[in-house]
Amino acid sequence: MKRKRQAKSFWKRIRFKYKLSLFNESTLEEVWSFNLSQLTVITYFSAVAFILVALTSVIIILTPIRNYLPGYLDVEVRKEILTNSLRADSLEEQMLMQSNYIKNISNILSGDISIDSIGISDSVSFLSSDYDIPRSDREMEYIKRFEEEEKYNLTTLNPNPMQIEIFFYKPVNGIISSTFSDKKLHFGIDLTAAPSESVVATLDGTVVYAGFDPKYGNVISLQHKNDFISIYKHNDILLKEIGDKVVAGEAIAILGNTGELSTGPHLHFELWHKGAPVNPEEYIAF
Repeated sequence: MKRKRQAKSFWKRIRFKYKLSLFNESTLEEVWSFNLSQLTVITYFSAVAFILVALTSVIIILTPIRNYLPGYLDVEVRKEILTNSLRADSLEEQMLMQSNYIKNISNILSGDISIDSIGISDSVSFLSSDYDIPRSDREMEYIKRFEEEEKYNLTTLNPNPMQIEIFFYKPVNGIISSTFSDKKLHFGIDLTAAPSESVVATLDGTVVYAGFDPKYGNVISLQHKNDFISIYKHNDILLKEIGDKVVAGEAIAILGNTGELSTGPHLHFELWHKGAPVNPEEYIAF
């Protein structure tokens, strides 16, 4: 009975309304007033607190500010850092490979390259020498059977590993006036021909350089399949631009006498394979 009276007394006390009034000090006139109880105050403060908590939670969850809270989304942040690190590493490797390739092409086109710096490996498509693809049992069986069948075959294999069965067009109809000599750093041959003779592409390819060089005059360079690059120097006029696709035998320039190192109308022709100069006479019948 006593507890019931206390409970009724408690609810009556917190629901009892008080009147808050504001008076004019001079005239004692009531300016503003309102009634409130303890229950009303508690309700108002609880609602405001709930709204503040909800608003703070929404801001933390939906905005990047959550990343500044210690321990919040720690796993997600570490995963993102790891992903960015892998991307940066791959990008750095690709940039290094691209830089080496561009430097190699630049040295080839300018002629500023020493015999010691020439390698036979392509700087872009390099694989480690110890890289080996495991062979299946079926493949090993086929290789063994093929070796047995070819054991007594007297067909002569090509002794030159650089020899590739590709048909090359003569870049120009002319006479060789200077041969290939890597010891003299002359990485091509000079072909003397009539002025205004057409210079043609030796293979299908893409123009990777077309411009003027003070030493070699108008120069055009083509990138071909099988890692070949052909270079044509001392031209009078260039007929193609960078990015143009050409077919073998298509005219790409007009023979001329441009550049400081030119002594008369001729074409300086170079052929490179996997970053190393090769003698064009071993591939083309001049």
